[in-house]
Amino acid sequence: MDELRKSQGFEEEKLLVLPAYYMEELSSNKLTRSLFVSDIGFFPRAQYHYRERPEGCDSHIFIYCSQGEGWIEVNGRTMPVPEHHLAVIPAGEGHRYGASAANPWSIYWFHLKGEQVADYIKLYGLDSGPLPLPAGLYAEWADNFSRCFELLTDKPYSLPVQVYVSQSMGRMLGRIGLGSGGTARDRKKKQDLERAIRYMSERLSDVIALPELAAHTGLSKQHLIYMFKQETGFPPIEYFLRMKMQKAGQLLSLTSLTVKEIAASVGVSDPYYFSRLFKKRMGASPTEYRSAPKG
Repeated sequence: MDELRKSQGFEEEKLLVLPAYYMEELSSNKLTRSLFVSDIGFFPRAQYHYRERPEGCDSHIFIYCSQGEGWIEVNGRTMPVPEHHLAVIPAGEGHRYGASAANPWSIYWFHLKGEQVADYIKLYGLDSGPLPLPAGLYAEWADNFSRCFELLTDKPYSLPVQVYVSQSMGRMLGRIGLGSGGTARDRKKKQDLERAIRYMSERLSDVIALPELAAHTGLSKQHLIYMFKQETGFPPIEYFLRMKMQKAGQLLSLTSLTVKEIAASVGVSDPYYFSRLFKKRMGASPTEYRSAPKG
């Protein structure tokens, strides 16, 4: 199996590493020296993915498993990394990690450097083991990552971009830290939200009405709307539509299905109506989205 291990080189992957001299500049600038991204990438369906650093890394490593499964070993302790979990490996700690052989992970990952990164990790207990992300953060993580990656790719040596990315990553770590624990009431809300989102994700090809979703979660329609707006920023049916359009975007990028076929696969029988829904939420028509360069 050793010869099949890969550190990178996956279809549709995204990868960016800043040069050492520029990292030195960021570490000395007062606007970025507290926290900045040195490496960032996305490895989809990363079969045979494996990395090993016995002496550790000079940056703090963050790995979010969006699909599939993987594992990490830090200082001799091996831990599974299931779907929708974030693993954090502090700088200087010997480690290995890799994808599950049976169900290889898709991961969003980045390396952080800076004076305050270790403090963020300690404050929120992010190095205690792989943490489940709150359901309301799934889409937010992907959106934040994509925005930061695209900005860094387009203008890696722009200080305003670097400051924006630094602040965005700091806020995201705070959101994760606050959402990973909480009171029994917080945990109950998290479970209710996850149950609702799981129900929607399993029915992307269907039409779901608010009363049906409320009945499944055991919540009133009013409370369900309040919870979704508070945790995701959107009412539940709008969130469901955005899940559908995100799935449609993946199909446009990764398959040769027609727009009509993709519309039907996300439960929209009218392709013209689907195109209007898609453009409103994704910022481009299906045809424009498919032809736009990715990564």
